[in-house]
Amino acid sequence: MNKNYLGFLIAMLTLSACSNKKETSQTASATPAEVITLRASEETVTQVYPAKLEGVSDVEIRPQVSGILEKILVEEGVFVSKGQPLFQIDARPYRESYNTALAELQAVKASVNNAKIELDKIKPLVENKVYSNYQLQSAQLAYDAAVANKAQAEAKLGNAAITLAYTTIKAPVSGYVGRLFKKVGSIVAPGDVQQLTYLSDNHEIHAYFTMGEIDFTELKEKLEGANIMDKLKNAPAATLILAGSRPYNKEGRLDMIDAAFDKNTGAITLRASFPNDDGLLKSGNSGKIQLAFKQQNVVSIPQAATFEIQDKVFVYQVDKNNEVHKAPLVISGVSGQHYFVSSGVKTGDRIVLKGMGILKDGMKISPVDPKAKITKVN
Repeated sequence: MNKNYLGFLIAMLTLSACSNKKETSQTASATPAEVITLRASEETVTQVYPAKLEGVSDVEIRPQVSGILEKILVEEGVFVSKGQPLFQIDARPYRESYNTALAELQAVKASVNNAKIELDKIKPLVENKVYSNYQLQSAQLAYDAAVANKAQAEAKLGNAAITLAYTTIKAPVSGYVGRLFKKVGSIVAPGDVQQLTYLSDNHEIHAYFTMGEIDFTELKEKLEGANIMDKLKNAPAATLILAGSRPYNKEGRLDMIDAAFDKNTGAITLRASFPNDDGLLKSGNSGKIQLAFKQQNVVSIPQAATFEIQDKVFVYQVDKNNEVHKAPLVISGVSGQHYFVSSGVKTGDRIVLKGMGILKDGMKISPVDPKAKITKVN
């Protein structure tokens, strides 16, 4: 055999062996990882928004006249009815003003009577030409002035009565009494910075929350109706999540959408209302509003398959060469232990289910079937 040919053959065999060894080595070094293929399905998509709670009315109670706070007629935390007395301001100076106005009115009434008597006396004398028309006109003017003075005195008395009534401060609405900020003996005035107390009507609680433009547009598309009011009527029940992740035991309803977006935040305010007959919820509480919608063709991903980098959620997506690449996700909702994804991955994509901690971008893996633990992601 030609020596050159023999040398060439040996070289080729050696190269082939090295190549096979390299491929075998690469396959052997590929990291095994459980991989799932994403499928779309119908899901109940839940979205959560931070909320601030307010009662139907939260009313500051302030004095409308100045004076010494003589009595406090209620205690903190009690329920009061509309019109119930709350505070008493020293009424003596205002009662004196009322009595003075009343006396002035009585005097003016006497003047009216005298002017009327004089007018009635002059009229026949003028008709008999005993008195001139000038004297009749003077008597008429005197009577008219007395009547005007009477009206003025009546108005003054009415104003004094209103001012006197203001010394008893009554509840403008029914509700629960808040903190009492003044003590008996304090001098109070309408211009005081600190109110006397406040009343909260909490028989129904309003939960205010904001929504970005994208979420709001999607919400409108999900709800049926020709206009906003119709859409609100068709909105799903709202769930209130309290501190400690405890759901409130009564469902609420969406009943208000603000007229415009806040130009500073780019968000719009919505309101969900909840019955609160037992008074469990209070104005000033915070919570979260949870809205749930049934949605078709939703791609859901187990939260265990995700990881976070700088507050962004990622998965490792597996390409056709079994190499992994970080894929950022846009989360559209949460249910249990799953994220619902609107962007980042799609139906048919493969992602790593477990073992992300040892992977790096571009690393080759050896896909492992999780043995039908998850054949459809839902």
